[in-house]
Amino acid sequence: MKKILLLSDTHSYLDPRIDKHIADCDEVWHAGDIGNIVLSDKLKNKKPLIAVYGNIDDTIVRSEFKRDAVFFCEEVKVFITHIGGYPPYYTSALLKQIKEIKPQLFICGHSHILKVMYDQKLACLHMNPGALGTHGFHKVQTALKFEIEKDKIQNLQIIELERSIPGQNTDRL
Repeated sequence: MKKILLLSDTHSYLDPRIDKHIADCDEVWHAGDIGNIVLSDKLKNKKPLIAVYGNIDDTIVRSEFKRDAVFFCEEVKVFITHIGGYPPYYTSALLKQIKEIKPQLFICGHSHILKVMYDQKLACLHMNPGALGTHGFHKVQTALKFEIEKDKIQNLQIIELERSIPGQNTDRL
């Protein structure tokens, strides 16, 4: 069994209130818009990190991470990308990619809107953890925690943090 913390859209800001959730997990997954390499290095120093780059990430982050990640966690095939839409609103290129990969779990970020829904047509669970950073229109910082045991995705938890102001609680990385 693996305990996963799923983040997205940190935009160079790692809220210290997420540390207890990182400590409680086996791996951290990040669905893009990391912000800078300092943030990803900080995450890697805490737990194993699987991440993709997003549209705001610079060449340093893009040299460290790929646009997409496809891998198995336990017996679940996972596909992570940054810009992905949600069921059934995928671009035709992404829909083709999902149909070829056939993941049981499809993860994206970008929208800053937390969303978890099952795509019946693709037999795939879709997750978007929203945004943990403070840049953007979202009013609450969000992330997801869940477990994968064999072929089961279970014990999903939504993490909501009152939006902090960078520089007030901690500085940007």
